[in-house]
Amino acid sequence: MSDTLSVLLTNDDGIDAVGFRALYDAISEFAEVTAVAPDDDQSAVGRQLSADVTVREHELGYSVAGTPADCVVAGLESLCTDVDVVVAGCNKGANLGAYVLGRSGTVSAAVEAAFFGVPAIAASLYVPGGGDTPWHEQATDPADFRNATRATTYLLRHAIGAGVFERAEYLNVNAPLAEGEDPAPIEITEPSTVYEMTAEHDGNGTVTLHDGIWDRMRAGDLPDPPGTDRRAVVEGRVSVSPLTAPHTTEHHEALDALAATYLETQE
Repeated sequence: MSDTLSVLLTNDDGIDAVGFRALYDAISEFAEVTAVAPDDDQSAVGRQLSADVTVREHELGYSVAGTPADCVVAGLESLCTDVDVVVAGCNKGANLGAYVLGRSGTVSAAVEAAFFGVPAIAASLYVPGGGDTPWHEQATDPADFRNATRATTYLLRHAIGAGVFERAEYLNVNAPLAEGEDPAPIEITEPSTVYEMTAEHDGNGTVTLHDGIWDRMRAGDLPDPPGTDRRAVVEGRVSVSPLTAPHTTEHHEALDALAATYLETQE
């Protein structure tokens, strides 16, 4: 690793998103940053990959007509092959809970980096919503992302040297919307396992899918226990979940027994 940290910065909101620029400017104060980010919104695409992507030069690096995972593969294998860490974000909208990890383009970019053996941080901003202003019309100023940029830059400066990535392969960071000048504290968390997806058929060919957890969060009816990512963020702390990318396996004697008797059942 060189004396100056080298960072590939991507996201899923698009290269011109406010949160992306806020994080780019914050990291650029102490590191070499190359943007390799989608040219438009790619939210919730997960780890979707393309066979070919069009790449254009951009004032911050490269704009890619593809997904966040495309950006990481193209960046690490072709566009900026010698980086120390990948950062994805800052996403406008939190990526909280175990069930969200596979859907999020932001988190998926970090996962893709982990398979390359490159440390990664996914950074997202929790925008509560409710009130007179819809959540997607909030957080329009880079200053609104202060908690996320502060925590992410702090981790970039210290986590590698501290050996964090000897155990974790990527960090999922979720920060509350900035209120006032005081930074929100960091809490190390686990992804919540609370899951409240529902589907309603209208009888006319349409099924509406709904994630009820966001309604409960806005109502202050938080079902998540202490130590989880969602509770930390809603209560005003920056959640940092240290995670690994490969799926884990559980040895199970009952499954071993099924494998042993399989051929007998095919006679």
